[in-house]
Amino acid sequence: MGWPVIMHVNYCEQGQSLREICFKAVEWGFDGVEFRRKRTGVEEEPEAYLDALAEAVQASGLKHVLFGYPTANLMTPDAGEREREVENAIAFYRSARQRFPILLCNAFSGPLLNPDKNIPYREYQKQGSGIATEEHYQWAAEGFRVLAPVAEELGFRFAFELHMGYLHDLPASAAKLIEMIGYPAVGANLDYGNIIYFPERPTLAESIRTLAGRLYYVHLKNSVALPTGGRLPTALADGEINHREYLRLLVEVGFDGPICIEAPRPGDREWFAQQDLAYIRSVIRDIAA
Repeated sequence: MGWPVIMHVNYCEQGQSLREICFKAVEWGFDGVEFRRKRTGVEEEPEAYLDALAEAVQASGLKHVLFGYPTANLMTPDAGEREREVENAIAFYRSARQRFPILLCNAFSGPLLNPDKNIPYREYQKQGSGIATEEHYQWAAEGFRVLAPVAEELGFRFAFELHMGYLHDLPASAAKLIEMIGYPAVGANLDYGNIIYFPERPTLAESIRTLAGRLYYVHLKNSVALPTGGRLPTALADGEINHREYLRLLVEVGFDGPICIEAPRPGDREWFAQQDLAYIRSVIRDIAA
C-alpha cells in the first residue's frame, strides 16, 4: 500500500508560519499537508499566500500539497455569485499549479444550513442533505461541471468531504451529487469521524461500499460518545472508530489513497500530530504485512 499520509493543517494552526508547518510535517514523517485555500485569521491576497507557501514547500522538501476548505459557495440562489465563486476558485488553482503540483483538493459546495434559527447546528440531520432540494443539487453540479475539466487539465482531482452542514454530508447524498456531475475528476472524501455525529447513520462498511470506485481520499479522526449526550474528540487510536478495520475495508475496495489525519481537539496539537502519525503508520505496516 503506497498511501501518502497527509497532515491536515489544523494540527498547526496555533500561530505556526507556513515555513514552520512544512518543515515540521517533513521532520515528523508526513508525506504532505492539506492546506486551506485561505488561511484562517490571516488577511492576505491569494498570490502572496501562494508565494509564501511555494517557498516553504521548496525549502522543506515537502512531497505533496493538497488544498481544502473553501472551494466555491454554490448554495446561494444568485447565479452570478455562484459563477464568481467558481471563477475565483479556478484562478486560485491555476495560480497554485504554476508554483507546485497539487495532489488533490478536498472539496466543498458551500454551507447548507437550516433557515429556522431555532434549530441548533448540532442537529446535523436537519442541516445539509436533510433540507436539500433538487435545486441545491443542480447548483452544486453546475458549478463542479465547470471546475472538473480544470482539475483534469491541471492534474488533480476533487473529493467532496462528507461533512455536516453541507449537501455532501452523508454517503448517499455525496454519491448522488458525484453522479450528477459526471466527471471522473470528482469523487468523495470519506470522513467517518463526521458521520459518527449523526444519530442515524450508515455503518463504516456501508459508507465505503456506497462510495467505492469514486472514493479518492479519506480523513481520519476519532471521538467517544458522552453519557450526557454529544461527543468528545480523542486521539486517533482512542475513540470508537476502529481505524485498523477502516483501513482493511479500504484495501478490500482497492482504495489507493491519500489518507489524511486531523486534530479535532484542543491542546498541544504538534504533539498530537506525532502521536497520531505513529499510530496510523503502525496500522498500515500491520495491514501490509
